[in-house]
Amino acid sequence: MRPISRREFLAGAAAGGSLLGLGAAGALAQADKFDLVIKGGEVLDTSQKLRARRDVGIRNALIAALEPEIPDTRAKQLLDAKGKLVLPGLIDMHAHVYPQVSALGLPADELVPYTATTTYVSAGDAGANTFSALKHYIVAQARSRIYAFVHISSIGLSGFPVGEMLNIDYADVDQAAKTLAENPELVLGIKVRESVDVVGANGLEPLKRAILACERSGVRGTRVMCHIGNAPGELSALLDLLRPGDILTHAYSGAGNNTVRDGKVLAAALAAKKRGVLIDVGHGGGSFDYTVAEPAIAQGFTPDMIGSDIHAVSGNTPGMPYLPWVMSKFLNLGFSLEQVVAMATATPAKIIGRVDKLGTLAIGAPADVSVLELVEGPVDFVDTRKNTRKGSRHLKPVATVRAGRPFGRPYPVPFSYP
Repeated sequence: MRPISRREFLAGAAAGGSLLGLGAAGALAQADKFDLVIKGGEVLDTSQKLRARRDVGIRNALIAALEPEIPDTRAKQLLDAKGKLVLPGLIDMHAHVYPQVSALGLPADELVPYTATTTYVSAGDAGANTFSALKHYIVAQARSRIYAFVHISSIGLSGFPVGEMLNIDYADVDQAAKTLAENPELVLGIKVRESVDVVGANGLEPLKRAILACERSGVRGTRVMCHIGNAPGELSALLDLLRPGDILTHAYSGAGNNTVRDGKVLAAALAAKKRGVLIDVGHGGGSFDYTVAEPAIAQGFTPDMIGSDIHAVSGNTPGMPYLPWVMSKFLNLGFSLEQVVAMATATPAKIIGRVDKLGTLAIGAPADVSVLELVEGPVDFVDTRKNTRKGSRHLKPVATVRAGRPFGRPYPVPFSYP
């Protein structure tokens, strides 16, 4: 049998495509329809410096069009966003979404009506010994996009409320490094909690081991996420250990040994930010104090991201640390809407660095979309120390689209998810 020429192969492929209805005309006809069109909203995408009324066309789980007007006839399904903000899918860089194993964990998908969040980062729920179940039973089965920091403690947070670093033997550097190295598509780095009730007499040794695990993994760009509450010893010594790209979370905690002393930000905290340590809010149920945050922000110790620290305990507290509500607090602290949105979309997406165009609504980006309402009117906020503040507006979740498919109506047909 003689070899088939390239011309014959291409001609045969075109003929086969026509028989299947996949020829050029058929492809164009199919492309003319969007799986979903989000209509009439005010698109706010800081990555494109865009804030304008736009319709969003979604096809095959990607953003396929961003236009002033998309005819209804081009949509298989419509989502009405008139009078609402249409944002890239919100990203919560500090959440606890490992139910069943972590005592604090909540199911990510169940949080969506309250958070309008499409991407969650599990902040140390799993350690090396419990990571496999997080990967195979939680991440793989969730509609929400989930990444993780692996805890330096091999048991993660499964022992909560008992401190996971009271026994330093749990801080197994090699096992943590191995877990990170074997799962670079999912694991962003190593988590450590540096509070006296968590580390006991072990001081800063857990943090030192967390840094060593990142380095020993051999994976470039890995970070430590370091929790501070009532940190052991002098807080400046802890801050001096953090490297550029590492994340300081609970930066405005009033739990004791704070980043603000007598109204002034610690010099070590400002120096850490200047050298590239990233600042996370990590509101939670006990880690956001207006009397710390206000002077810190005024003196330049500003957040890079707005992590909520939502979990089974914090979700029941008066501070209500659902991501849009925490964003609202910073909106009322003087940050612009664009700044607040960037801290929950484009900036954390860049830190994650795993998916092209995540945190944007650019053409070809993942079709992760959050629809919020900016509600104008008096609102009361409370921090985790019962300090109250008056506000004039807040963000309210309306709808969430993940991979082009809405949570709730309109229901996709067939009802299945990527």
